[in-house]
Formats: sequence, C-alpha cells, structure tokens
Amino acid sequence: MKTIILSAFVLCALSACKKQTTNTENNSETKDTVSNIVQKPVAKPLPIVSAANTADFLGKKNDTLYVTNFFATWCGPCVEEIPHFKKKIEELKDQPVKITFVSLDQKEIWDSKVPIFAQEQGIENHTVLLDAQLLDANFFNSNFKEWTGGEIPFTFMRKGDTTEETLGNISEKQLTEKIAKLLK
Repeated sequence: MKTIILSAFVLCALSACKKQTTNTENNSETKDTVSNIVQKPVAKPLPIVSAANTADFLGKKNDTLYVTNFFATWCGPCVEEIPHFKKKIEELKDQPVKITFVSLDQKEIWDSKVPIFAQEQGIENHTVLLDAQLLDANFFNSNFKEWTGGEIPFTFMRKGDTTEETLGNISEKQLTEKIAKLLK
C-alpha cells in the first residue's frame, strides 16, 4: 500500500513539471513550466560605512537638516516607524533635509536580508550599513548626548549646532514636531 501511495505521489510530482509543447507553423516550441515562474528582482547592494565615516556624517554642521535613524530589520519598533520617515522624505524632498537609515544588522545578512528589506520598505536609496560590532564607548560618547548604543531605534537630528535625539520609537507627531523645530 505504501508503494502505491508513494508511486502516485511521485507520478503527480513529475507530471506537474512536464514539458509543454506549442506548435507553430514551421516548428515546435518546448517550454518548461517551471521556468515560467516570475522571479523577484535581486535587491541592489547597500553602501557600507565605517564608524569614522558615520561620525563625520553625524558631525556635519551646515544649513541642511540631517535626520539619521539607527535600526535593524529584526526590530519591531524600528519597522513600525519607517513609514513616518518615508512620509517625511516625500514631504521634504524639495527642502534641505537628508534622511538616512543606518542598519545595524549583523554582517551575515548585509548581502541578503537587509537589501531586500530596504527594497520592500522603499528605503533602499536612503539606507547604509554599519558594523555595530565596531562601535565602542568612544563612538557613542563623541557623537551623542544620550545614546549609548543599548537600544534601537534611535533617531539623531542635526542642523548646524542644534541636535535632537530620540531613544526608542518616534511617533509621526514627534518626528513632525522635531523636524519643524529644527527647520525654523
């Protein structure tokens, strides 16, 4: 009985992958039904930044408002706030505002999960990769008033000498208020 069931299963599996033949006027075309599956485009690689590059970026003091969000793909609160930032990117596209997402995910998924996540979220042109393992106390003490790297999400904003920091999830209202305050 097991042999009959196994044989039937194998036969069904093989027939599902059968070749289909389409006759045209002068020739016969054979197509493999498995190859008709539409594959998702591969996500483009994301830029990698060093701790020093990140510190330089965070320290820029000019008339541009820099909004930097530190996140990870596995962080629920991080994912929840991404739509707020995307909305601001669209609203402020003609103003001197630069919004950047810094992924602190493990290097093992930099070439796979993180670019796909960024593409699915629509933030691939605003996302960079940073190896969190290389960040030490000096990095945090030199760049932030509050953040010690112990929790994400974390949002850092700078315009000129004025900075704003938000530990944990930032609501759309908070984001709007803080950006408005810094753009004045």
